[in-house]
Amino acid sequence: MSSLEQTARHSQAPRIGFFERYLTVWVALCIVTGIALGHWLPMVFQAIARMEVAHVNIPVGVLIWVMIVPMLIKIDFGAMAQVKEHWRGIGVTLFVNWLVKPLSMALLGWIFVRHVFAAWLPSGQLDSYIAGLILLAAAPCTAMVFVWSQLCKGDPYFTLSQVALNDAIMIVAFAPIVALLLGLSAIAVPWDTLIASVGLYIIIPVVIAQIVRRRLLRYGDARFQRMVARVGPYSICALLATLVLLFAFQGQAIVSEPLVIAMLAVPILIQVLLNSGLAYLLNRKLGVAHCVAGPSSLIGASNFFELAVATAISVFGFQSGAALATVVGVLIEVPVMLLVVGVVNRTQHWYETRTY
Repeated sequence: MSSLEQTARHSQAPRIGFFERYLTVWVALCIVTGIALGHWLPMVFQAIARMEVAHVNIPVGVLIWVMIVPMLIKIDFGAMAQVKEHWRGIGVTLFVNWLVKPLSMALLGWIFVRHVFAAWLPSGQLDSYIAGLILLAAAPCTAMVFVWSQLCKGDPYFTLSQVALNDAIMIVAFAPIVALLLGLSAIAVPWDTLIASVGLYIIIPVVIAQIVRRRLLRYGDARFQRMVARVGPYSICALLATLVLLFAFQGQAIVSEPLVIAMLAVPILIQVLLNSGLAYLLNRKLGVAHCVAGPSSLIGASNFFELAVATAISVFGFQSGAALATVVGVLIEVPVMLLVVGVVNRTQHWYETRTY
């Protein structure tokens, strides 16, 4: 059995985990905990904020790596060899992920943040909120796609290939896309910090993860899967710890403006439904199998929010509206994606009765 076949077989085995299923609950608890700790222990968090090297906060940097590396270990870049077998589904994925998704989020951010909700949002944070939304949309989902794909009986080979291809593209395309959309939104582009973030939070973790992956696979696929399962919870725990720090610094703004989170959730929710629906319909129009259309639509709707949060912190800072906007993406990700999975599953008969 090849490495790809082994990985695909095991990607179908796990069900959505306890942490992942209730991620929205944990994020909500982090909001409360972070705000409370920031109010009770302000000096502690001010000291944490000062622990920087070259504008990179060391505690957060460590947490981000613990967050990202376990997810990237799962990625088999050899799966890109399978791209040609599902070229129509891959084409839809690339079109939605790298064109429709970032452009639509920039447009929705401009509509809702600058116009619809502008009177109720802090005027000094409008640009930062839009930047956070753009960062969220420019980072296609990685690890959680395997969970969503499994829940909708997606083709594991296709899921592997589209995730591997997206991650390869993200290495070279993330910074230019973010810079372009920030420029179009009249937001100053800190190129040096943005490029440093790509190196720190994409390139280096990918290299480390692939080295670890190859070494683990030398001892057999069974041991590899056990190790992946063992380190997986650390990723979620690191995410939650990062959120506590974020909300400890964001606490004052959130308490004084509690509707900010709800207003930022609106463009994110619209974009998720728009992108998933568009990808699903395009796959149906092109005659793509339902087991491919499901993960294709789901990867276009979800986000690599760990990367978005990390980049927002590095580029705009802990207390920025950009950091808060990316955290809102985490807050609504799981329930909305479960909704999309449910729609994909319930419409399978309709999807497969298409006419050519």
